[in-house]
Amino acid sequence: MSGSPGHEFLPRARALHAESIVLDSHVDTTQRLLDPAWDFTRRDIVGHVDLPRLREGGINAVVFAIWSPAAEDPAECVASARRQIAAVNRLVQSLPEHLALARRASDVHEAVGAGRMAVLLAIEGGHLIGQSLDVLREFRAEGSIYLTLTHGTHNALADSAGIHEPLSPRHGGLSPFGRSVVVEMNRIGMLVDVSHVGDATFRDVAEISSAPFVASHSSCRAVSPHRRNLTDAMMETVAKSGGVVQITFPAAFVDPDFPAIDPAQMRRVRLQPPDPARPPIDHVTPLQCLVDHVDHALKRIGPEHVGIGSDFDGTLMLPEGLEDCSKLPMLTAALLERGWHEDDLVGLLGANMLRTMDRASGTASSSRDSRRR
Repeated sequence: MSGSPGHEFLPRARALHAESIVLDSHVDTTQRLLDPAWDFTRRDIVGHVDLPRLREGGINAVVFAIWSPAAEDPAECVASARRQIAAVNRLVQSLPEHLALARRASDVHEAVGAGRMAVLLAIEGGHLIGQSLDVLREFRAEGSIYLTLTHGTHNALADSAGIHEPLSPRHGGLSPFGRSVVVEMNRIGMLVDVSHVGDATFRDVAEISSAPFVASHSSCRAVSPHRRNLTDAMMETVAKSGGVVQITFPAAFVDPDFPAIDPAQMRRVRLQPPDPARPPIDHVTPLQCLVDHVDHALKRIGPEHVGIGSDFDGTLMLPEGLEDCSKLPMLTAALLERGWHEDDLVGLLGANMLRTMDRASGTASSSRDSRRR
């Protein structure tokens, strides 16, 4: 590690993590909780996230994404989401000395202040609400802080950007139902997440959302022209809404020289935990590629509108030096090396996302108060 970027700044980075709320807004570790043989409390050599490595990385707040493939029967999607929410709840209940479920920003502050890790929920993919606003409200009541409108394919709400292959439009943006979902999310204080959505869907969200919205795990198209990344104009629109762009880590998204991957291969391995010791292709992405994305976003939209959403346990390959969540201080160290002030990085590490959660809740409260009058 001595040759890694920012290595000499690593002690400062670790100290900053210890003093800050470090919130990763998107991990896919939820799938592993469904395996009774897997132990979250033990350090693993497969996958990217477990309690020991979260502690080592100085991460004290983490959003567990609820995800499963789209199914023909909407009820099957809802049932899958409910099983995963129950699994996260069981995990938290089994480790009360280490974990606390957080539904709002104040819960995160309280948990971290008590020395516990804040666990948050989010729904990744509008297909998981089963075309029902009642289910959306149920998931918000369970604590889900955001809904990602699409995943890798179109659904009843909106058009997706796709992932490793382009998609022909279905709705041309948000569907009528998708518009009603966005309006309802604004009303109940649930963040609209535009990661994974197509460009036309992004445009529609920006037009109709009355609350800040977020990209929970997206990077910069100006640095690497992947369809999953956001243009500078998109990032500026998120910032103007009061939201945040949470830069994501997958090598395929951040590395402009990353080779093309067979989409069929990606679909086959999507539910398997990533194994850093057995990458699917022979390619090394330098950590500087990811640092370039964070640096670009910080300069383009300001340090108050950028955060981190790793996609740990949801990607096959990560930049060299950031192979799992324990290595997160390396990213902070590399940003210190580039001259970013620690005060700016406190926002990046978690304060920006917490502020946006508060703003969305405030917008919802104001809407309810205005209706009472």
